[in-house]
Amino acid sequence: MKIKATLERIPGGLMIIPLFLAALINTFTPGLLRIGGFTEALFVNGTLPLIAFFLLCVGADINVKNAGIVVAKGATMIGVKWIIGAVFGMLAYLLAGPSGLFLGIAPIAFIAAMTNSNGGMYLAIVSQHGDKDDKAAVGVLALNDGPFLTMAALAIFGSMGFVNGMFSIFDFIAVIVPILVGAILGNLDSDMREFLTKGSDAIIPFMAFALGMSIDLRAILDGGLSGILLGVLTVFLTGTACYYVFKLLKWNPIVGVAEGAVAGNAIATPAAIAAVNASFAGEAGIATVQIAAAVVTTGILLPIYVAFLAKRMEKKKKATEEMVLGKVETG
Repeated sequence: MKIKATLERIPGGLMIIPLFLAALINTFTPGLLRIGGFTEALFVNGTLPLIAFFLLCVGADINVKNAGIVVAKGATMIGVKWIIGAVFGMLAYLLAGPSGLFLGIAPIAFIAAMTNSNGGMYLAIVSQHGDKDDKAAVGVLALNDGPFLTMAALAIFGSMGFVNGMFSIFDFIAVIVPILVGAILGNLDSDMREFLTKGSDAIIPFMAFALGMSIDLRAILDGGLSGILLGVLTVFLTGTACYYVFKLLKWNPIVGVAEGAVAGNAIATPAAIAAVNASFAGEAGIATVQIAAAVVTTGILLPIYVAFLAKRMEKKKKATEEMVLGKVETG
């Protein structure tokens, strides 16, 4: 039985399917796994330690030896996505209605989804359209996995008076330490990097299941269509912005747009933020399911968008070559 292969056919399937399965259980038979002992510890109450270990594994994939153009490209994509996600998040908090939502979307979902990127999708696209430097940039892009960039935006908003929740320096340190430990281990020993990176893949479905055990399916019904909208906005806003910034810098713009998808790990961000600061607990549930919908949406839409842009670029290149050739022949 090919369970893993079946899950991987669905964008973000290793995270999304366990999450929705757990949400189904939690909605209709909430006491099924709440029987104490190891069962409840792993499948119901394991969210925080599982997320913490996931962040450590993600940190191990950060390679500080990558330099020059690799760092420049990776930092540019992270910066562009963070600015767009932060701006939309701030607008969402400012313009949110009585429900606390903007366009039906939780403000924290804007930030968590738009600042995140799907490393697997990125590598798949640049393997076809990019070069070795573009592929190496994925090590820098690991910095936008997890809740750190979302927390940074929320802390800035709090200091400006836009949101009630604030984070102390110790809150930041508590999130960064697992990432730093992983980065140190991964950069000191390449075998440790490989070992821990594999660990992140194994932990994803269990982390997702524990998250799902805090979700009621009624929230999913409320957040489904708005989650699709979140995915569409993420592709066309962050992907397009990176496309034109890369074009302006004389880099391959297709590599920039490859950052337009949301990875499954972003689903864990609202829960991680709410665990650190209870002020955000009210929007964590709906934000989680909206991000889950955005993961699927971007996984389907981004490759189509990339194919469209690549074809358009090829047509423009061909037209330019024909025009130059025509001038040479007439000259």
